[in-house]
Amino acid sequence: MNQLIKSRMNKKKKENRNQNLKSFPYGLLVTALFAAMLLFPKAVFNGATEGLLLWYQVVFPTLFPFMVITGLLLSTGGLHLITRVIGGPFRRMFRVSENGAFAVLAGFLCGYPMGAKVTADLIRSGRISLQEGRYLLSFCNNTSPVFILNFLVWKTFGEEKLSLPSLVILTAAPVLISLFTRKYYLQGAPCFRDTSPASQAGSGEHFNFQTFDSSMMNSFEGIVKVGGYIILFSVLIALLDELPGESPLLLAAAPTLEVTNGILLIRQNISCTAAAWCAALGLTAFGGFCSAAQTQCMIQGTGLSIFPYIIQKLAAAGAASLLALLYIMIFF
Repeated sequence: MNQLIKSRMNKKKKENRNQNLKSFPYGLLVTALFAAMLLFPKAVFNGATEGLLLWYQVVFPTLFPFMVITGLLLSTGGLHLITRVIGGPFRRMFRVSENGAFAVLAGFLCGYPMGAKVTADLIRSGRISLQEGRYLLSFCNNTSPVFILNFLVWKTFGEEKLSLPSLVILTAAPVLISLFTRKYYLQGAPCFRDTSPASQAGSGEHFNFQTFDSSMMNSFEGIVKVGGYIILFSVLIALLDELPGESPLLLAAAPTLEVTNGILLIRQNISCTAAAWCAALGLTAFGGFCSAAQTQCMIQGTGLSIFPYIIQKLAAAGAASLLALLYIMIFF
């Protein structure tokens, strides 16, 4: 009996030791970050301020209304009405269900991370299958046209002639990715179909204050999480600026943390406008690791995985950069 107890205790100690070894690199990284924050408090303050202003002035007014209204659409008959209108063309183009067509619409028009949020909400409500959700996440979580035109083209590059090419390329890149991912996720089926009678729904639910309040609170929770990630990654970028020297690896990695600051860094560090534009389109198609973190917080508890998503976004980034390069070679 004593031998059995000792054996169990030894096994538990071994498991704890292995767990500590696995968590050690993460603990070391967090400790280094904490030390950097103590050494450079001014950079932390400036980075947090810039991230907060970006969230308050741009992200909150852009995303929050869409979060509220999409929540209401999923809780009432509005989703059914929209999918009846756009479902046909989108089903034929992307091989999705009628409800999946709404995620495509939100993902291409509303910006990060609305495509992921709508996809996750559709899975949770049983309106689409997990398999369709994985397919949708592979291509329908993108930068909004408003951001592309206002920030990328007009504010950063100041070139009106780049407006249409930027929109076309950043729309075409995820569409091209969908042509490859659908072969894997569809697995020989002609298209995804609505999974249950609930997928036709919301039509039997009535709007009331409780529905509105629930949508409002869920949207507040989501937008606050998005803001937290933006502030954190803005602080990381500010701390990287404090490192001595100008390592090529550091210059290449820093823009990938957050797309808005990353585009500005690309413009500042690449003197050739054409090369900077190609790189900026690639980063915009990827969205940055901050957008990936926002996506992860939206898909928790749905069965969706962030790692295939990151790989697919990197593929979209490569496609966008190549398309931009082809455009320059042909028209410039």
